[in-house]
Parts: sequence; C-alpha cells; structure tokens
Amino acid sequence: MRIGYGIFQEQTQKLMMTPELRLAIKILQYSATELAEYIQQELAENPVLDIKEEENVLEEPAAEDKYDIDWQEYFADTSDLGLPTTGREEKEEFYYEHILSKAPTLQEHLNFQLCLTELTDLQRKICEYLIGNIDEAGYLQVGLEEAAFKFGLSCGEVEKALRIIQTFEPYGVGARNLSECLLIQAENLKLLNPVLSQVIEQYLPELARGKLAKIAQEMNVSVQDIQKAFDIIKTLDPKPGRRFSGTNDVRYIVPDLIIERVDGEYVVIVNDTAVPRLVINGSYRDILKNETGEAARKFIEEKLNSAAWLIRSIEQRRLTLYKIARCLVELQKDFLDYGVRRLKPLTLKQVAERVGVHESTVSRATANKFAQTPQGLVELKFFFAHGVENSTGGMVSAESIKKQITEMIAHEDEANPLSDQKICDRLNLQGIKISRRTVAKYRDELGIPQASVRKRYE
Repeated sequence: MRIGYGIFQEQTQKLMMTPELRLAIKILQYSATELAEYIQQELAENPVLDIKEEENVLEEPAAEDKYDIDWQEYFADTSDLGLPTTGREEKEEFYYEHILSKAPTLQEHLNFQLCLTELTDLQRKICEYLIGNIDEAGYLQVGLEEAAFKFGLSCGEVEKALRIIQTFEPYGVGARNLSECLLIQAENLKLLNPVLSQVIEQYLPELARGKLAKIAQEMNVSVQDIQKAFDIIKTLDPKPGRRFSGTNDVRYIVPDLIIERVDGEYVVIVNDTAVPRLVINGSYRDILKNETGEAARKFIEEKLNSAAWLIRSIEQRRLTLYKIARCLVELQKDFLDYGVRRLKPLTLKQVAERVGVHESTVSRATANKFAQTPQGLVELKFFFAHGVENSTGGMVSAESIKKQITEMIAHEDEANPLSDQKICDRLNLQGIKISRRTVAKYRDELGIPQASVRKRYE
C-alpha cells in the first residue's frame, strides 16, 4: 500500500451565513409579541416600510429575483451555522392578564399608608428610611443598630418606628426573618395563640419536614393542635411584598397559533392580529426612477432590499409555524381531544423529519411560543413530551404520568397518604415501567410535598 500526497480540487455546496439569513433565523424565533415590537423598531428606522392600508401603498415587489432563495433548502439544514438553538429544558414562563394601569410599588404602597399615619417629624423620617430598606419580598434589609447610628438614636426608638410599619398592609412587611414575618401576620389577623406562636418561633424547620408528631411530643400538646397550627401557617404569606414586585414589567401573552375544532376537524390559524402587515411604500421606487444623487440612490436601494427581505422573512416564519403546527396537531390529536393524559412522547427529530426541516429549525420555531387550543393556552414545547415505556412496549408521556400522580394524591387518604413507592407500585400495575426515584422526581416537579408532609392529624 502506497501513501502519497497530492493536490485535488473538490466542488462542494455550503450555505453561507449572511446578515439576511441571520435576520431570518432571528425572526423565526420571535414570539408574536416580540415580532410586533421588532417591526415597530424597523418602521421607525426604515422609511421604505409601511403598514398596509387601503391605498397609497404598493405590495412587496415580486420581481426582486436576486433575493429569491430556496427557503425549504435553507430551513432544512441550519445545523452548521454556529447559531444557538433553544433548549427544551427552559423554564416555562407564566402568563398574566393584561394590566390596564400602572400598579404601585411596595415602597409607594407603604409610603401612602405612612402619609395617613399621625407621627412626629422624626418618626416619619425614620419610617421613610426603613421603608426604603425593605426589599421586594417585604423584609427589612438594614439592621436597627445601623439605623440608630444614622439618626443618633437608641435601637429602642428605631424599633418603635419599625413596629408602626409592621402594622401596615400587606401584613408581614418590615420583618427581619421568616418567623417574625409569620408572627406579624398571625397577630394582625387575630389568629395568634400560644401553640401557634411557639411553633412559628421554634419549629418551622421540623414543620417543613412533616415532623408534627415529634413537635407535639416536645411541646407536650396533641398532634391535632400542631395540625391546626400548621393549617394556619399554610394560609400565611412568607413573602408578603411579592404581590407588588415586578408589576410594571408584566407582559401578557398573545398566542402565536390558534387551534380550533371545526366540523370535526382541527384547523390551524397563525395568529397575526398582533403583528402589523408590512408593505413597501411605492413612492420610494418612483424616486429611483427619477434623477437622484448616487448617495440617495444607494440609501434607498439598501432600504428597499432590507424591507423586501424582512417581509419575506416574516412570511416564511408564518409558513414554517403553520407546517409545524399542522404536524403537532396530527401527532398529538388525542391530547387535543381528551387532555394531558393522552399526550404522547414526541421529539424534535420526529417533527423535523415529517416537516422536512432540521431539528434546530423546529427548536427555534417553537421557542417562546404559545397556542390557544381546546385544552387551553399551551406552550408549544409542551407538545414535545418525554416518555416512559409501558408493558406493551409503547411509550407513555411524562406529562400523562404526572397527571396520574396528581390524581392519585388528590384522592388519597390524608391520614395515610401514598408514599412514592406505593404510587410507583400502582403505576406498575397499570403497565407503566417506572421507578420510585422517577416518581419522586415527577412529584417534586409538580410541587407536591412528600407523604410525611401531606399527612394530616385530625
């Protein structure tokens, strides 16, 4: 066998990353709200762009052949372009109703109550200082010694001012730790009793671990008394200030897709109501036909090219979203018909192969997007469920198993709650091959405490 060296010519085709293609990928990943914001920014920066109206506008020209691109070929393989893809493990964001007016901050709310309180000038200044040092959760973040030093007073005088703040709503603000926060709430709500007070002051860690019998033994009271105290504590808010935090940044969700059942068939609608329809203002093309300077001509041509590409990128986003949504409807029809217990395991690869695009395209197209379905508002990544094998060799989605775990616990005997092992055994009897550790993991993800904490003593 001879080994030699030589120079060879080889012809290959590779998609080059251009600013235009990078823009197309970015637009594909935008949610409807994000896209609407981006379009408003482009409208401000590109005079050629216009929002479609009844007259005085010209549709995006069809004769821009030099910008035509085989979108199917492009979106079929974007794996080697060095762009980040959206992982499937991102925390889902929660959505809120549209906020019609600006809500006050916690400090504003407390200062308003301070204005209604009769105080000396010095007391008011101390209270204002303390309020300014309360964090978003409602806890005081400055020591009494530091505040006393600032005003040249004793700690006792500063604490008197703090006690005034601790009578303000929401009850619990101005506390220095969790125990004090809960005690303030219980006292203001007239719920405080000796057993509850001692449990809050001394036994919160044990309570969190469900050690009610141990607490009762050490306090020399009945376990039913501890259960009553526990029930009261669960009604209190460990972070009373959080209802005021971040309200100015709340954004409501506009579904990117609407999936409806019409005459027994599911119809997919790409929701464009929040996205302005763009067109190119024809007057700028007329300017190019007339005599104009080279600099002005170059500027207009660049803006026309940019506008044409943006319009096409938005249209391609709509088409890609529609195709992926149609595929999801076909593969997850049982979920749409019957709910989460019929959700099937599904991967990005399965959808990508059916649609004829790369996995990364499916990942970007479904990132941060929601669909309004017969089962409610659903994040698109919810359709991509992990699975567990059943006794017949098929797969059961993790979400379906979580639903069953939730239902089992909801109907359990509270005096003898189901352990993770008992839940595991019940699922195994149903033909679902799952371990106790996986059951515990799913229960934790659902925010359900372990059996020892769920146990009730009546």
